Amino acid sequence: MNIDASTPYRSIWRLTWPQILMMVFQFLIGVADVYVCGRIGREAQAAMGLVSQALFFFLTVAIAVANGSVAALSQSLGAGKKLRAARFGGLCLISGVALSGVIVVCGLLLKDVFLSLLNVPAEVYGPARDILGLFLWLLPINYLFLLTNAVLRSHKMVMAPLYAMGLGCVVNAWLDFGLGLGWWGMPDMGYMGVAWSTFWAMAIGLCCNLMLLARAGLVSRTMVPAWRWSRVAWRYVFRVAWPSGLMQVVWHTGYLVLLSITGGLPSGGVEALAGFAGGSKVESGIFLPAFAFNLSASILVGHALGSGDAAEAKRMGYRIWGLGVVIMSLMAVCLWPFLPELSWLFAPDAAVAAQTESYLRYNLLAIPFTCTGMILAGALTGAGATVYTLTIFGLSIWVVRLPVAWWLGWKAWGTADGVWLSMLVSQIFQASALLFIFQFKDWARFSMIKPRNSRD
Repeated sequence: MNIDASTPYRSIWRLTWPQILMMVFQFLIGVADVYVCGRIGREAQAAMGLVSQALFFFLTVAIAVANGSVAALSQSLGAGKKLRAARFGGLCLISGVALSGVIVVCGLLLKDVFLSLLNVPAEVYGPARDILGLFLWLLPINYLFLLTNAVLRSHKMVMAPLYAMGLGCVVNAWLDFGLGLGWWGMPDMGYMGVAWSTFWAMAIGLCCNLMLLARAGLVSRTMVPAWRWSRVAWRYVFRVAWPSGLMQVVWHTGYLVLLSITGGLPSGGVEALAGFAGGSKVESGIFLPAFAFNLSASILVGHALGSGDAAEAKRMGYRIWGLGVVIMSLMAVCLWPFLPELSWLFAPDAAVAAQTESYLRYNLLAIPFTCTGMILAGALTGAGATVYTLTIFGLSIWVVRLPVAWWLGWKAWGTADGVWLSMLVSQIFQASALLFIFQFKDWARFSMIKPRNSRD
């Protein structure tokens, strides 16, 4: 898929909409798992939700390597270096297998220690331990699925991972109800049936990705790089990957602290926590398009820098940013009148619904700023400048959001509105800082290929 210089916005949208739909499918997989577990019992639902959230920390390495892969592959393809791109693709896939194997072994050995650190309630411990054990074996499949998606996206083949994710979504829903509830003559396996449905859905999605890679001629012996080349190439992938992975850890641990602040409010802490949970579910669905624009920015900025054109990379970043902010802001305007209904959908309790609505109002107001941060972070990832995003995101949550939430929530106001406002304030800071860096800093210097006009 090439970008038509005469109609850049149409070309950007053609690259982005399949990724939006792919993320919708991914979102629906999680929704189906939680829904069916809710039909099985509250212990099963709590265990699935807990393990699904905890699994993120095991996937951090894969997400980081995927970001490094996109930067290296996009820049190589933009430079017309197909052999280098093939080698980077092979290096990332091999690294994913090796790293996931290490994490699986460590996870299986420390499974009980990990669950004890999470302070899992006794009635949830058994199901959580069973699900975590299976999901640890799923990690290599998950790693390869994420990394093959990254390879396909870097080649601008966005329809291929969409097919894989769509097929996985259908298989997951079918097996969730079949194995989880015993529908259609299948064995009733309860919560383990739901866990196995996710396992087989991801496995089928990975097989689909591998077949599509082979069909496109992207699987060959040239993908296996020599050790000498790998040692040098891995340095660049690691340089992009480690700030990206650390940023994910910093951001999500900050969210855990924010939950602690919310639960410890002088009044209404329980209702605020429930409102936080309901609001974040709605918010995660709202921001799916923004994540897709983030991915498009990584790909297109990387390709432009690979061709040696830093000025075009900056223009492309601003185009994607402008289109994304306009679309997301219009979505916020359309959703605003229906926030009470959305809140009641996810929180039938009146007090919790009120907190959910308040949470959503502050976060819808933040959409232009949140979208700015997400898209420009994607552009910087494509350039390999992830150290900037690590710094800004870290400051945003640990220096701005958490202190403001603590002071407003515990001292000045004493209500959850102080916590919600801190999220808006931190997003304004984050967007402003990233805009400054994108406009005035020489982030193009992080590219593997020296741009012709990096100071433009």
